[in-house]
Amino acid sequence: MASDVTMPRLSDSMEEGTVLKWLVDEGAEVKRGEPLVEIETDKANMTYDADSDGTLVEILAQEGDTLAIGEPIARIGDAGETSGGGETSEEEPQKDENSAEAGGGDEAQDVEAESAGEPAAAAGDEEETAAESDGEAQADEGGDQSETEASGDDAAGGEDSGGDDEKIADRGESRGGGGGGEGGGETQAGGTATKTSAPSGNGAGAGERIKASPVARRMAGELGVELAQLEGSGPGGRIVKADVQAASASGTATKSDDGAEADRAHANGAEAGAATEEAPEEGEAEEGKAEERPEPQKTEAGPKGEADIHELTRLQQTVSRRMAESKATAPDFSISLTVDMTQAVELRQRLKEVSDSAPSFNDMVVKAAATALREHPRVNGAYRDGKFELYEKVNIGVAVAAMDTLVVPTIFDADRKSLGQISRDARAVIEKVRDKTVTPPELSGGTFTVSNLGMYGIEHFTAIINPPQASILTVGALAKRPAVDDNGRVVARDQMSLSLVCDHRILYGADGAQFLARIRELLEQPLSLAL
Repeated sequence: MASDVTMPRLSDSMEEGTVLKWLVDEGAEVKRGEPLVEIETDKANMTYDADSDGTLVEILAQEGDTLAIGEPIARIGDAGETSGGGETSEEEPQKDENSAEAGGGDEAQDVEAESAGEPAAAAGDEEETAAESDGEAQADEGGDQSETEASGDDAAGGEDSGGDDEKIADRGESRGGGGGGEGGGETQAGGTATKTSAPSGNGAGAGERIKASPVARRMAGELGVELAQLEGSGPGGRIVKADVQAASASGTATKSDDGAEADRAHANGAEAGAATEEAPEEGEAEEGKAEERPEPQKTEAGPKGEADIHELTRLQQTVSRRMAESKATAPDFSISLTVDMTQAVELRQRLKEVSDSAPSFNDMVVKAAATALREHPRVNGAYRDGKFELYEKVNIGVAVAAMDTLVVPTIFDADRKSLGQISRDARAVIEKVRDKTVTPPELSGGTFTVSNLGMYGIEHFTAIINPPQASILTVGALAKRPAVDDNGRVVARDQMSLSLVCDHRILYGADGAQFLARIRELLEQPLSLAL
């Protein structure tokens, strides 16, 4: 019996995923542990492996579809199982054709009877036709590809499906019912081809929302192209940019002037909502690989001039949602102090003499924070559902500005690693972030976060807690500043500002102060970090 493959949870914050590419064709054999599908999560693109052996009986989610966690995306079973009746619909015409050939002299009478009876059936039973059209449209939505593959170019070619009278006469078939389901929308009656309204491959005929990419929708509004009249060439019959361009160049499927003007006026508002539900499909991937978002939209000029409207990427949507959630739910407070980094500067200078990849000052902060977190377990915890969660492992996230947003890769077990190992791990994972090769596991599991803006000359700042963590440490610029030594003299010392933002539901002022003072102590005696 076939089992469902559901949308997996590939990160701790993932709520939905987008199918980017199926790595196994429908009907092909799959083995447990082999790559099955590429999925876009809220943090990165991830390959999901098959969890059982068998045959990919049916693909339920087409490339570009976005589904919630737990929703079925495919079915794996035995080779003999069918994909929701797809094989049956493919075999029926073959059986009819074989029986027609075997019938010999009765063939012409059957064709005449069918041709003569079809107009009456079409005129007298509209409800049955509508139900049949709806059922076929739903079958296309569900990803039944076997019938599409059987029809070949007929499904993609529109009018070619049932429009060749000579071939139909020779084969002794009447393709009126099948032609409409395959997208041609033609019926055969009395030897002539008559077009009737039928559901298009993009779902418009069934009264559903037209399947089109955000870029295609925007371009259709600008060029005055009616999407409901187009046959999509993208995955699952989705309309892509190339379809709109072709329709505009040929002059077909164009709207009236009033309709086109209204669409252009409302294109920006409609597209902002559509972009959060759909991801670019494979048909546009070659043109848009370098840029991960659709082209910016422009609004009408006003007092502020023209405005470019940029749609958020899935990662930016996640960051926006989580930061808003943090500020709305966490009653935070911040504390700050200044650290004398003179000895740390001297230590790093000596390390640079013996190694080209000496640990950075941020690596020293991470190591000091990891040691202090082991001594102050509540800072290494979280407040969740009215309870404290104190974590066993010390996993420190390092905030990185990349992918046109904020990404926080994780250094795992930082308290158990040497300063040199932390430096190497940090360089490696930050490089992955900038190369866009970081994986969701490397962006998950953090128990504490360090954010550094000192390289931009920022002396002091506060940050937003990364929920559900208890706090976040911010690092300011390192610079020489006047200080008073033990003899009362004003001298120049290397100083750096640290701030700790705490969730008051789990940490109190004394907790944060003791933790921050311990980090300062470790940084002012940096040899302890090398032990």
